[in-house]
Amino acid sequence: MSEAVSPARARWPVPRSPRLYAGVLAGVAALLAAGWWIYHQVSHVQVDDARVANDMVSISSRVAGWATQVRVIDGDSVAKGSLLVAIDERDSRLHIQELEARLAGIPARREELQAQIRMIDRRTESAIRAQKAAVQAAAADRVAAETRENLARTENRRAEELAPIGAMDRAQLDQSRAALETSRQEARRASANLDNARAAVAQAQAEREQLAVLKRQLAELEPQEAELDAQLERARLDLLDRAIVMPFDGVVDKVFVDAGEYVSPGQRLLLVHDPARVRVEANVKETDIRFFRPGKKVGITVDALPGQTFEGSVERVGNAATSEFALLPNPNPSGNFTKITQRLPVRIAVRQRDGLLKPGMMVEVEARAGD
Repeated sequence: MSEAVSPARARWPVPRSPRLYAGVLAGVAALLAAGWWIYHQVSHVQVDDARVANDMVSISSRVAGWATQVRVIDGDSVAKGSLLVAIDERDSRLHIQELEARLAGIPARREELQAQIRMIDRRTESAIRAQKAAVQAAAADRVAAETRENLARTENRRAEELAPIGAMDRAQLDQSRAALETSRQEARRASANLDNARAAVAQAQAEREQLAVLKRQLAELEPQEAELDAQLERARLDLLDRAIVMPFDGVVDKVFVDAGEYVSPGQRLLLVHDPARVRVEANVKETDIRFFRPGKKVGITVDALPGQTFEGSVERVGNAATSEFALLPNPNPSGNFTKITQRLPVRIAVRQRDGLLKPGMMVEVEARAGD
């Protein structure tokens, strides 16, 4: 006879195999995952045409010369102000010494001209006063000589009138004639002396004109000094430009020069960037661009960093599709048209994390579609 079944065993079913429960749980998990994936695909927009970007700075030389030192190599992290490349500075230093010597001679030349001006001023002023006094004396002598000449002429005329009638002898007539001739010569000599005195005054005044020449030379020293100052500042700037330093705390991406090469103005020497100022540039489909408004928060995943997620914020949305910047436009002359979804550039701000984000890395951007 069969055993009697107890009431407890009849009320509860016999437990099944653990594999059955595991399969049921796996099925439920798969359904939940599929549902979540479908929901996520509907509620979010993903962009895979995106990459990390940065402002790559090309450092060039403003001066020409031989590169004497190259202190960095590709990949170096360099602090702001550190020397990158040194260019031969011997000519610049010699030029600075020459300009400094020329500038040092300006004060000595100024003092020399001022001394000459004072000396000529005193000498010519006294000479002019003396010559003017001589002119006055010569003028007085000429007046006296002319007076004596007039007196001698009068006496001679009287003698010429008295001699023929016997009122004056021949000797007195000859004396009057001689006195008249002497007075004439004295008058001519006095006139000549007066002319000489006046000429001496004119000569002294002409010598005083040297003061104007010296004063012009003295005035020209000021612009000469200013010009030399400007040349000296330019030479010092040229000397500073021969030490090419890092403009910010950053990383050296590429070095294009070696020590011993000749560098020309404008030649690219290094390529650097600031790793702290990274961003993401994405090309978003025009059908999804409405979900990328400025200020919108987005999620960023990096292909090279699996398992890590970065948060970004939309900074700017382009106003023209990327096709507008193509080198070869497509005018479609045949009339055959295939509609292709265009993409617009979007710039996304993202915070750097331990230098993990490097320019050129491919990333994926995800934004909520419901916002």
